[in-house]
Amino acid sequence: MSTTTPFRLGFLAFVEHGNVGQGPRGPFSQGLNDGLELFELADQLGYNTGWVRHRHLQNYLSSPLPFLTAAGARTSNIRLGTAVIPLRFENAARLAEDAATVDLLTNGRLELGLSSGYAGQDSIYSEVYGPIDGDLHSVVDTELKKFFRAIEGETVAIADKGFQIVPEGTPLTVQPLSPTLRDRVYYGSGSRESAIRTGERGLRLQLSTLQTEDGDGLSFEESQREAIRGYRAAHARVTDRPSYAVVSRQVLPITRDRDREDYGWLITRDEERQAAQASTGGVSLGNLRAQFGKVPAGSPEEIVRFLQADVALAESDELIIALPFDHPIELVKHILTVVATEIAPSLGWSPGA
Repeated sequence: MSTTTPFRLGFLAFVEHGNVGQGPRGPFSQGLNDGLELFELADQLGYNTGWVRHRHLQNYLSSPLPFLTAAGARTSNIRLGTAVIPLRFENAARLAEDAATVDLLTNGRLELGLSSGYAGQDSIYSEVYGPIDGDLHSVVDTELKKFFRAIEGETVAIADKGFQIVPEGTPLTVQPLSPTLRDRVYYGSGSRESAIRTGERGLRLQLSTLQTEDGDGLSFEESQREAIRGYRAAHARVTDRPSYAVVSRQVLPITRDRDREDYGWLITRDEERQAAQASTGGVSLGNLRAQFGKVPAGSPEEIVRFLQADVALAESDELIIALPFDHPIELVKHILTVVATEIAPSLGWSPGA
């Protein structure tokens, strides 16, 4: 791990909306309740951060900030992260209001991950959320600048005589303001170029289990290492804030007789992806070509050796364990527990450090 900050351990979960039922107190979602239980368990195990994926028009969290507020109320120490909120769907000022409110309600535990959106599928999203005016990246850059003005407490308007409560001429800022939230904003990047742009914006960096670029002869881990190095160099040129890079990895620890069978689909998917990358250099994802990191399946000791050899992880500040989706909650909890008790300590992690 990086020597710049202590090694933090996080997890990344798909939290479902599904299994909605009617209970004695009203409607409830078993999927959301399972997600809250996952955060409670991780808090007890000493995980530093719990991250949730953000999806629209799918059976997973479309509104992660209310969920994280609930998770914050049921935990004490674990930090609460989004991975990632796509700015294509957001109004910068409204997002700033919600994010600051969650941060204050959770005593400064929000880790806010942002991204651009889904450029290749925007014809579908435009029908539901409305079209965007211009190129996606230019729209996102504009919203990002507005968002930072809001969370940094800059004046965004001046009260006129019709504005209630305050006198005409009063400078107006987006409320509430959480003073340190700006230092905990991340951007999700899938390439070295976007990682460098993240550094130039003075943000923290999120790298996932896939890269949306040709490795140009480099392995997946080597590509991400170069992205981290480019990010840190760019970050140092624009701010004296410490740079911060998180890396997601999926692992499948086998400690029980049934584990290999339970992981069967995940193991097969990884084998197919690795074979496709070996033959064609990448996996087709719609209009993108992607590289996926290998998913180790084996004993905790084998997984420790695999992660110790990961050159990108060696230069990161936080390891995020990407948990599988559409698997029983007990299996997901098993992975979460084995990583915290049998894998991460061998990498130098201490619970709650």
